[in-house]
Amino acid sequence: MPMDWICGLLGGLMIGTAAAIYLLGDGRIMGASGVIAGLWQSVGSVVWQGRALFIAGVVVVPGLAAYLAGGADTHATINPLLLIVAGLLVGYGTRLGNGCTSGHGVCGMSRLSPRGIAATATFVGTGVIVMFIARHVLGVI
Repeated sequence: MPMDWICGLLGGLMIGTAAAIYLLGDGRIMGASGVIAGLWQSVGSVVWQGRALFIAGVVVVPGLAAYLAGGADTHATINPLLLIVAGLLVGYGTRLGNGCTSGHGVCGMSRLSPRGIAATATFVGTGVIVMFIARHVLGVI
């Protein structure tokens, strides 16, 4: 428990550093949904390679960190159907909100963007409501 705040601080510093490097290197705001969407449009180019490495890092690094931490299970559920539905809903929400929490939350809020702040508040508020319903009303988590 005493190390939790250190892990959170290090994670935040890594995300902030990655956002700054992406902005300085590519001149664009780092948002995972935008990077993924642009992946299909830039196949075969140097831009595609950078986007592919970014996505690989987003997928591989958390798995590696969990493995190095002793394989701690931090997932709320392992129900495949629930995970698929949740992923589709998150994907729909990012398209509806014109971005995701990494773009709006990390980059938008740090730039004091009203749209980023409103989108992040909506994402977080919706997440709280959905989690409450899934856990306490439906009992699926």
